[in-house]
Amino acid sequence: MKSTREKILLTLLKKPQSTISDLAESVDINTISVRHHLSSLQVDNLIVAEEVRHGVGRPRLVYSLTEEGLEKFPTRYFRLTNRILKRVRKSVSDEQVGELFIEIAKDIASDHQKHLKLLSIEEKLTYIQNLLDEEGFYVDWEKQDNQYVINEVSCPYYQVVLNNPEVCNLDQTLISEMLSIPAKKIECILTGGKHCSYVIPFESTEKL
Repeated sequence: MKSTREKILLTLLKKPQSTISDLAESVDINTISVRHHLSSLQVDNLIVAEEVRHGVGRPRLVYSLTEEGLEKFPTRYFRLTNRILKRVRKSVSDEQVGELFIEIAKDIASDHQKHLKLLSIEEKLTYIQNLLDEEGFYVDWEKQDNQYVINEVSCPYYQVVLNNPEVCNLDQTLISEMLSIPAKKIECILTGGKHCSYVIPFESTEKL
């Protein structure tokens, strides 16, 4: 039988960015007990807490696994993906690998274009947020000065991106294609940023 500590880690693997209430409900213990376990897991550097703002009001504290936390679970699919891409690189250039992920993103976006045509820019942003959330990115967006800012709180491909930075083309292209506007990356987890962040200037959205 799994310990409460293991259940919390498993919950965060399946649902990063969980709140204390989420974890208490999932593990079926009270919030005071959850806080105790979370403090212990943070000391062991298995989880990390951060404030995330969703709309108006105070930001909420959410929890996710660290790299050390992720290593508590089998990661064969990371190794398999890296091996596949290593093999691909023997046949094609880095640029062609990057183009491969761009084309994959375009294929995904094309599956949603018919529905997106009916939506406003902010509805599109929420649609993209939900789509990327399902892929494990856990996204939020906000109006900021004269632009929209899209933040990817986590990267489900981080272990692959470390050896294959071209994978970053996937989400950036997907956002750009689904909005029909180039998304400019201003921050990247791979280079030490807190998020992968993109900006969409208001003037670009006026053309839609």
